[in-house]
Amino acid sequence: MNKCPITYEMCQGKYSKAGLAKLSPRLSNLADLPYTAQEQRQEAASRSTKMSVQGIQPKLSAKLSIVNNEFSIVDSKGTFIIKPQSDIFREVPQNEDLTMKMAKSFGIEVPLTGLVYSKDGSLSYFIKRFDRYKKNKKYHLEDFAQLTNNTRETKYNWSMEKLIPVIDNFCTFPMLEKKKLFRRIIFCFITGNEDMHLKNFSLITRGKKIELSPAYDLLNSSISMKKAIEEIALPINGKKGNIKKKLLFEYYGKNRLKLNEKIILSEINNLVDKKESIEELINISFLSSEMKEKYSELLSERYKRLIK
Repeated sequence: MNKCPITYEMCQGKYSKAGLAKLSPRLSNLADLPYTAQEQRQEAASRSTKMSVQGIQPKLSAKLSIVNNEFSIVDSKGTFIIKPQSDIFREVPQNEDLTMKMAKSFGIEVPLTGLVYSKDGSLSYFIKRFDRYKKNKKYHLEDFAQLTNNTRETKYNWSMEKLIPVIDNFCTFPMLEKKKLFRRIIFCFITGNEDMHLKNFSLITRGKKIELSPAYDLLNSSISMKKAIEEIALPINGKKGNIKKKLLFEYYGKNRLKLNEKIILSEINNLVDKKESIEELINISFLSSEMKEKYSELLSERYKRLIK
């Protein structure tokens, strides 16, 4: 028996029927990517100027070919993004896929994600593009760096407080989006994501509604680094470390986001209620035993700070 890298369930082949069905009900199999991890990184570097989505992690644009049962690498109009193993940080694809699945369990909107085998046996991460719909049509998408006239060079030069006017000024239902933002910030803190800068938050226009886009680029960056100094990328009340319950729930949630007591309590209850399910996801994930232990220890320590 094997474990499906899309659903984490046990299966006979490389992928479960349920896993393949998430990609397409017509998919009967999924071939390995025809590149090693190193070749994927080389391909990503050579194609980087042709991709609409940039970033530090090497990434490839792909389409799902039902006829050939494979991901086909393309230069444009891709409907999936693929990220190979890093040559700098350990187990990043497994980390990101796990964290995205944890986010879904936590009640955060995320796209379809999973892991796919490469020809060298390594696992690459895939995510379905949420800004695409129908055939070659795009939803309007702008990240918070664009919305605040920042750049890749200044994406850390902001604060959590200064995210709030962006939501107030652009979103159709600001209070609903501020509640969603608050849940994401809590989640990023408990999962050790200290790299949620301005380009990792976006607004999407679907129909006549402008709202926070589905979450992306969620991973436990703290356990991937040897010595993570900061706990969050954008400061709250001037702090990037030693984050405590009062700072998150009272100062940011209640005083700055203006969330009422009922909403604050519901987020605390959600935090408590989802602990067991996200811990179980760590246990059944594709991380190594060592990285599972590191992830679980960090999660436990962060929970202790917020739940007393």
